[in-house]
Amino acid sequence: MTVHSQVTKKQAVRFLQQMLRIRLFEERVIRLVNDNEIAGVTHEYIGQEAVAVGVCEALNEGDGITSTHRGHGHIIAKGGRVDRMMAELFGRKTGYNSGRGGSMHIADLSLNIYGANGMVAAGAPIAMGAAWAHKVKGTNQVAASFFGDGAINQGVLHETMNMASLWALPVLFVCENNGYAVTLSAEQSSANTRLAERASAYNMNGKLVDGMNVLEVFAEASEAVQLARAGGGPTFLECKTYRYMGHHTAESTMNLNYRSKQEINEWKKKDPIVQLDAWLRQYYDWDVADKQQLEEEIRAEIEAAVVYARQSPAPDPLESLHNMYATPYAGLPAKGWNL
Repeated sequence: MTVHSQVTKKQAVRFLQQMLRIRLFEERVIRLVNDNEIAGVTHEYIGQEAVAVGVCEALNEGDGITSTHRGHGHIIAKGGRVDRMMAELFGRKTGYNSGRGGSMHIADLSLNIYGANGMVAAGAPIAMGAAWAHKVKGTNQVAASFFGDGAINQGVLHETMNMASLWALPVLFVCENNGYAVTLSAEQSSANTRLAERASAYNMNGKLVDGMNVLEVFAEASEAVQLARAGGGPTFLECKTYRYMGHHTAESTMNLNYRSKQEINEWKKKDPIVQLDAWLRQYYDWDVADKQQLEEEIRAEIEAAVVYARQSPAPDPLESLHNMYATPYAGLPAKGWNL
């Protein structure tokens, strides 16, 4: 798809800024995990930035998303604040979920981020529910659900796709096909690896997209959003992409060999940030200094987020049962538990 005439310099620079913000945030998180400042493991989005940015830039502020265990990129691309994200990873009270959700469960209803989800494919019915509400209320809003290739064989996803198509709901099913569900390749888990073709079983529009090219993702997502708003129902986007890092930060210590260095390096040649930077230089007044300045500004923003997280207070144990229910928990004393 030709997208040169559809993207202005201002848009392209924003795409690059958002992809760099995701990349640099994730690289900083890895160092913090390795230094034991962030407990446990996290699932990095490095390499897949074009999918989150391309899709979220096609959405309006009022549109919603559901995310996955590998969700930092989605949250940032939808407008999430990196300081509150970092505080959440540190388990601090100022985090998006008051330090209770951690890496895999960040949500921000003010941005219509209905939550990252550690359960494979579990975000799909939530997004469909939001889309159903939008249609019933006539708000002209759209919902997008991100999920990996590992979700394609989950029954709940197919139930959701069937219902969304049957009711012509304004929802995007965004499959981030990075080739592996943890360590299991798509070839080993799916009888048909042309995942976008699954959409035809539900009379749904399906598109295969270069998930390493943010301009192509944006163009296809924009078309799908326009279709959804016009009452044309859902679209399934299979975005072929790749994660450069392991399934999670601890994988480097596990001596796994399901991928070769050659395979990883071949995919790095298609790096979405490098591609867009080169495209900007070709079509607009853009050079090395411009990208360096952008990087410096984002690095400073992320370091400020680290400081914010470090200085933020830890949650109060006496408030451990707060916000668990819509109404106050009857068994909770007025001043909390006497621990």
